[in-house]
Amino acid sequence: MSNHSKWGKKKVLVTGGAGFLGSHLCERLLNEGNEVISVDNYFTGRKENIVHLEANNNFEAIRHDINNPLDIEVDEIYNLACPASPVHYQFDPVRTVQTCVTGSLNMLELAKRIGAKIFQASTSEVYGDPKEHPQKESYRGHVNPIGPRACYDEGKRCAETLFFDYHRQHGLDIKVVRIFNTYGPRMHPEDGRVVSNFIVQALQGQDITIYGDGSQTRSFCYADDLIEGFVRLMNAEAGVTGPMNIGNPHEVSVKELAERVVEMVGSKSKITYMPLPQDDPTQRCPDISQAKEKLDWQPQVPLEEGLKKTIDYFDSLLRA
Repeated sequence: MSNHSKWGKKKVLVTGGAGFLGSHLCERLLNEGNEVISVDNYFTGRKENIVHLEANNNFEAIRHDINNPLDIEVDEIYNLACPASPVHYQFDPVRTVQTCVTGSLNMLELAKRIGAKIFQASTSEVYGDPKEHPQKESYRGHVNPIGPRACYDEGKRCAETLFFDYHRQHGLDIKVVRIFNTYGPRMHPEDGRVVSNFIVQALQGQDITIYGDGSQTRSFCYADDLIEGFVRLMNAEAGVTGPMNIGNPHEVSVKELAERVVEMVGSKSKITYMPLPQDDPTQRCPDISQAKEKLDWQPQVPLEEGLKKTIDYFDSLLRA
């Protein structure tokens, strides 16, 4: 352990620190007085997301790809590095698997060597197109191992395997979160996810594209709520490893979301329908009883309020 810990100040490494969630996490950790090192190869992460943090003496940004080993002394590691939207993770599927597997191995080896606590940002995609609803952590999923989404689904499943094997074999202090649909400022405008797609289309007066008939449901968790869950799990006692669902159990149909965005933007956009992509899950909703019980966590930000902040962000981004 580095000597920061006794003063209550930690040195924290965030991989994927310039990404949508990574940048929010860096900000939160800095606000708590920690030293934060962001590591990102800027494949989907954006320098604009962290530029406002650079004036902080406790912040450092390193350009690095975690598929290559890293030598650094820290107390905690949050492993968020991996493209997370279908558009980005299917662009170079082999690289996506590599980041999930080799990247995780490199971070686990680092944690083992320096005695750091390590956190894995896993995903609800480990459940595939679920046959159980809502999804509990004990559900083992329904994943197509050879489909176009498998590079991410199976990559993240393998990363969880590695984390638990390091925990059992080397006594590593691990924390694994399964993230459900998240939205908020700093989402990548071209990430192809429904919230950013609908908002950008509505602001530009384009038709809103729904894939499928729009009856499929998602549960949307605002970024600040999600980060609160991350930090609570990281600070939980050693026995609480997860995997733990962090997300919003309130389901919304994709069509309902599109209508809500059009109304809030005050746009004339019409809703159009396209075929559903292969293996796209029809339902996605977390059972969060574990997070409530063990972390006293549940989402606080209502959809309306979160959407307003996200719309304002994209509005200023598109005007810039």
